[in-house]
Amino acid sequence: MDFLTSPAFWVALGQIIIIDILLGGDNAVVIALACRKLPPAQRTKGIIWGTAGAIILRVVLIAFAMTLLNVPFLKLVGAILLVWIGVKLLAPDDDAHGDVQGSDKLFAAIKTIIVADLVMSVDNVIAIAGAAQNAGEHSMLLVVLGLLISIPIIVWGSQLVIKLMERYPMIITAGGMLLGWIAGGMLVSDPALANPDKWQWMLKVPQNSTVHYGAAVAGALLVLVIGKAIAGRKKTAGGSHA
Repeated sequence: MDFLTSPAFWVALGQIIIIDILLGGDNAVVIALACRKLPPAQRTKGIIWGTAGAIILRVVLIAFAMTLLNVPFLKLVGAILLVWIGVKLLAPDDDAHGDVQGSDKLFAAIKTIIVADLVMSVDNVIAIAGAAQNAGEHSMLLVVLGLLISIPIIVWGSQLVIKLMERYPMIITAGGMLLGWIAGGMLVSDPALANPDKWQWMLKVPQNSTVHYGAAVAGALLVLVIGKAIAGRKKTAGGSHA
């Protein structure tokens, strides 16, 4: 139980909870849309069972993702995807939930929640796997704890979270930069860049805290710059069409 006194464990847990809440808002919307036609007596059941199924599926996917991150070059791909996800947070697309079908049948609503969560969880899975990767044998414990803490917040507190994000846009900016931070650290620790004995045609990166934190800062700043630039361009284009 010594890991409970480790600052790194609690920092990683905090990162996972933040990622879940920031990237889980869409999932809360999907849950609401899928259950909107259920009778009131069944609505809570739909939310609980649909969310439970989505959580179990998410844990399995993250376990696979963390295993795959040990394969060379996949962290490079994961880092690029994380930067893209962070940029999307800062410069979101238009509403994409119009095609989520509500159902008046409990099982159909539960199935809709699980399938939609599976499709939408790619970003969560990659981000959480990246945040948990350095926790060693306790990485899955981190993932499960993070989900157990954050899912109720997402499902029952989604409106509060959305209002906070609207009132304090800096929360979303910080969240996007957190994903860039994780991406930078993930990229330089890819086996293809870190292992001096293999893939010698690749550029090798020294594995020390200076390089790791430098790459993390660079990733955070990259997301901020690209995200703000795209958001500014969209705002200008929207103004010119008005």
